[in-house]
Amino acid sequence: MRRSRPPAPTPVPFSPHAAREHRVLLGLTTDQVAHALAAHGVRLLPTHVAGWENGEIRPTEDELIALGRALWCPAAELMGTTPVALRDFRVARELTQQQAASRIGMGLRGYAAAELSGRWTGDPEQSAALCEALEVSLRDLVRLQGADAELEQRVRQCLDGRWQAQLKPVSRLLPVPADTLAGVLAALQNERQATSGHWGTGNWGGPAPATGQATEAGASPVDRFWSLLARRYRGALKV
Repeated sequence: MRRSRPPAPTPVPFSPHAAREHRVLLGLTTDQVAHALAAHGVRLLPTHVAGWENGEIRPTEDELIALGRALWCPAAELMGTTPVALRDFRVARELTQQQAASRIGMGLRGYAAAELSGRWTGDPEQSAALCEALEVSLRDLVRLQGADAELEQRVRQCLDGRWQAQLKPVSRLLPVPADTLAGVLAALQNERQATSGHWGTGNWGGPAPATGQATEAGASPVDRFWSLLARRYRGALKV
């Protein structure tokens, strides 16, 4: 019985236009780029470099990182899009899986499993290290955990009940000091009580809060949560 092969990895995001543009700006030929790639451990023919620029083939993550170094630009500039998957954040930072795992403080097997599954399951300390090492924002962290719906549910429950009951569950999703999250959740509930209508209808369906604090037009509860967190959080991680 033949063993089933593991599925091929999803291609790394890559912009042929960006690669060609960087090469032309440097005044390099594809032969010179191929020579520079060899200096970074990737040996390919100039026709292979041309294939990248024509969109006929896609570079592997190692090739993309080497290409960025050959063209004197961050690999992220050759991706053509902002990172979405955990693997893409790592490649944008030009790290191997082993290097990323080491910076985060977890084993290689556990980190590799997170990339393969597409879902981050690290503890709060590892999550904070992930955000710092791979420049992942807190909002992206929630998405990488597959917890967007849970956070939205917690925020809405905060508005309908006691915010204190949602503090611990939200703290499990975000490596943010508890007092900061408590202030955000309390402010959300206070703003909700100060309005007479529903959220997400221009000015949340009613007049401005009695405190005089303005709210964003058309903001949903979870959008307002992120807005308040960005204003109150004083840590090093990106919101």
